[in-house]
Amino acid sequence: MLRLRRLLPLLASVITGVFSTVWPASAGIVSGTIRAQGRPEVESADAGGANYASRRYKFIERVNYNELDGFVIYLDQPMPEPARTQRPRARMVQRDGTFVPHVLPVAVGTAVEFPNEDAIFHNVFSMTESNPFDLGLFKRGEAARQIVFERPGRVDLFCSIHTKMNSIVLVVPNAWFTVADARGRWRLPELPAGTYRVRAWHERMPGKVVEVIVPPEGEVRVDFVLGLGGLPKQ
Repeated sequence: MLRLRRLLPLLASVITGVFSTVWPASAGIVSGTIRAQGRPEVESADAGGANYASRRYKFIERVNYNELDGFVIYLDQPMPEPARTQRPRARMVQRDGTFVPHVLPVAVGTAVEFPNEDAIFHNVFSMTESNPFDLGLFKRGEAARQIVFERPGRVDLFCSIHTKMNSIVLVVPNAWFTVADARGRWRLPELPAGTYRVRAWHERMPGKVVEVIVPPEGEVRVDFVLGLGGLPKQ
């Protein structure tokens, strides 16, 4: 089974989507649910589903779309800069030979720290064109290395020492973002009345964008289903 459900508890403590600021007393909310949808045909015996019980294939991990998490929902457009007295900060911990959380969404301009909690050396580097960097080698007890993410987009992270250490920092355009909970529920509060592009993202499948009109007061509901159906067939 995919090791994805370890992310949600830590996310609540290391990221803050909407920074403290002053908005008009009337503000709306966008909320809803999100889930993934696989291909039903791959579960059939004709597609090899029954063969996974064999010795040859029983250790091959399959994607359980019903158990995927790490969904990020955010406003995909420029927004007024929130009032703040210091740069926003977030943390991605290196623990037990993994990055925790595996997916960390942050707003543009956020400083992300990478503390090492293991008794071995770790490293953090990225080859992503928009945000390349190498934080070098460091061990537990040293000051946490950090980097400021100034450009939006997906940033793939690796450890140069350990083969299975990889993670993603998703840099979004503004402070309005959230991570869906274990039941796929999400909420973007404190939105001034207006029209917004709400984007749903997951690392394993194409995202979706929905345009919504937020009233001065009240709640707008948007439910997302992500899958591979929208990709061009070859």
